[in-house]
Amino acid sequence: MSLLGRALLRNRGRVTSGILLIGLHQGCEALVPIGIGVIVDRAVAPGHLGRLVLWIGVLAALFLVLTVAYRTGARQLMRAVADEAHRLRLEVAAKVLDPRTEVRTGDVLTLSTTDADTTSYLLDYLPRLSGALVATAISAAGLCLISVPLGLVVLVGTPLVLVALQRAAPRITGRVAARQEAAGRAASLATDLVTGLRPLRGIGAQDAAARRYRDVSRESLDATLRAARTVGWFQAASDTVSTLLACGIAILAGWFALSGRISAGELVTVIGLAAFLGEPFATLSAAPGWFASSRASAERIEAVLGLSPAGPPPAGNPLPPIAGECVGVVVEPDAAALVALFDDGSPDVLVAPHLPELFSGTIRDNLLEAAADDLRGALRASAADDVVAAHPDGLDHAIADRGAALSGGQRQRLALARALLARPRLLVLHEPTTAVDAVTEHVIARGIRDLRHGPGSTLGTLLITTSPALLAVTDRVVVVRDGEVVATGTHASLAATDDTYRTAVLR
Repeated sequence: MSLLGRALLRNRGRVTSGILLIGLHQGCEALVPIGIGVIVDRAVAPGHLGRLVLWIGVLAALFLVLTVAYRTGARQLMRAVADEAHRLRLEVAAKVLDPRTEVRTGDVLTLSTTDADTTSYLLDYLPRLSGALVATAISAAGLCLISVPLGLVVLVGTPLVLVALQRAAPRITGRVAARQEAAGRAASLATDLVTGLRPLRGIGAQDAAARRYRDVSRESLDATLRAARTVGWFQAASDTVSTLLACGIAILAGWFALSGRISAGELVTVIGLAAFLGEPFATLSAAPGWFASSRASAERIEAVLGLSPAGPPPAGNPLPPIAGECVGVVVEPDAAALVALFDDGSPDVLVAPHLPELFSGTIRDNLLEAAADDLRGALRASAADDVVAAHPDGLDHAIADRGAALSGGQRQRLALARALLARPRLLVLHEPTTAVDAVTEHVIARGIRDLRHGPGSTLGTLLITTSPALLAVTDRVVVVRDGEVVATGTHASLAATDDTYRTAVLR
């Protein structure tokens, strides 16, 4: 089932009540000009005061019903829209939080905001379209009772207009999808540049990065303008056609009144209905654009929700117990599935992610509370003592959200120090040194070994990596291919005898 169909199915109660209530509101609104025409012919023209009071009471009842129906229906629909958008955001979040799924950061932003909202607005568009059809049908019936030609103008003209406008829907869908795709690329690049601003400055690449963002931003702007022009021309065309149709009805009614074919009250009714029909005509003509936008956003969300993980998780843990050991693991073709296998919420296992997360505050705030000796040991083992020493405030140095002002290597070292301070029985580290230089990598490898695997230690460390510096300090290395262990040995023995291992690790 499509995403739009699923949204309608799980909100069917509120959407159904919304369709009925909005239809009731539109039907009552269509009856108002009909009622006014009846008052003119049956109460005002003959001067009958009793009938005038009676029909004014009927009009008051109509206004009461249409007001209550609209307020209740709109409240139901807005609740459905908000709930559905929230569900879509949760589904997108669940998909992108899977470490095996690759989704650009900017796409996550646009998917969970603009696309989720635009998709969920389908729940409001459908009742509005249904209400417009009810209003048009009642107005056409009323006009047919007054004059068959007037009614036929509505009954024949409205479908023709809708069919003509529907031809523009695919173009709108394509332009909106292109706009959202370009916006996602721009947001992703902006996020990457902000996160890596310090390293970019360090290598003097900030000007090239700025030019790249300027180009991508221009592409996003061009896509937005193209979509806006398409939607604008469509809206202008639909408004023009709707207005011309309503004006045609009024002009035809005036001619009939002058020729004596309709009464004064009937003229009032026709003029009132012609003015009222501008709203449902506008809704009917704009509906193809609305549905096209919802479909474009839904397709983008479906594309992400339909992403398959980078690799299926192994049927079971392929690794034997490692208490007291430091074990290296080389995984082919991708390590994400194995990392996810260990990340089961067990209090005895800590999985340190490949991409470290820091929060705003101080360096001390981003580390666990520990005794001074333990803190110094963790900082030294992770080579994060250099990060602390580089700032006059030391541990009290303020850092921005996500550690934006730090280099990638500094963030990795602080996150590693935090993981080492936790002292879990099993520590799983996934490529913890990809952003540090070779000298620092060797210091970290030896530091992890010394801190967690001294004499008598029962702690286990799993290093999922292809770094030869880290693998060299392990007790043994396990090679996992497609969820199966295919080789076991020391780093030195595998490097000497296994060509595949040598290709993957020695670089």
